[in-house]
Amino acid sequence: MHEFSGFPENRKGAPMIRSELLEKLAEENPELKPDEIEKIVDLFFNQISQKLAEGGRVELRGFGAFSTRQRKPRTGRNPRTGESVEVPAKRVPYFKPGKEIREQLNKD
Repeated sequence: MHEFSGFPENRKGAPMIRSELLEKLAEENPELKPDEIEKIVDLFFNQISQKLAEGGRVELRGFGAFSTRQRKPRTGRNPRTGESVEVPAKRVPYFKPGKEIREQLNKD
């Protein structure tokens, strides 16, 4: 398993975008063609999304677990008008990081 070494210095703290992920994977796997890498990444994210849509959970040992949580209906406010708006109940994605990630984030 590869340990993530972080962002390039000029992007430190900035979110990693999909194209950067594809680029990093291509660098670390020169035997794969760019379109193969893209298919793998698409398959990976599509499988996670599909499992969550079915109400399931995806656990990646050493990384974390993806699941959904139910949100109750509530009364919200329109930020432009201040008017009350009813927000229906819905499921939202949730990620719980694994022990290894929590430890890496809290290294001195």
